[in-house]
Amino acid sequence: MSDPVNTLPARAAVPRFRLASVDVKRGSLFALLLLLAAVQTGCVHRRMTIRSVPSGALVKVDGEEIGYTPVSMDFTYYGTREITLTKDGYETQSVMQKVRTPWYQWMPLDAVTDNLLPFEVTNRHEFTYQLQPKVVVPTEELLNRGNMLRSETQIGQ
Repeated sequence: MSDPVNTLPARAAVPRFRLASVDVKRGSLFALLLLLAAVQTGCVHRRMTIRSVPSGALVKVDGEEIGYTPVSMDFTYYGTREITLTKDGYETQSVMQKVRTPWYQWMPLDAVTDNLLPFEVTNRHEFTYQLQPKVVVPTEELLNRGNMLRSETQIGQ
């Protein structure tokens, strides 16, 4: 009986060895890439701080209450935000605030800063708003205005 292991030509064993070597190299490369992806820490931390003069105003960003000034919040996307500040004794202030994109977040650089940097980048935006005192009209003056408007409409009839 012949030995089935030794029946293959000698050169047929070489390609199998090379094929196994390529698989090991590919597997090692894949494992290395997976390890690098797991330990990479690069990302951009975006934070917005809103202040008011005087402080203590209720802040809403895009209709959602986030707290009283000074207040900070994390955000994901740049663009224009509607910021509303409300405080007793002061006029309510609504502002369409542009949150600018820094140069390192422009395409294609953002792929590197978001994924491949070996450290974290913190992007901070600070906005301060001056609140205007509410103008309180005395009751007597309001009544006089109302009576004057009533007289004008009666004359016009």
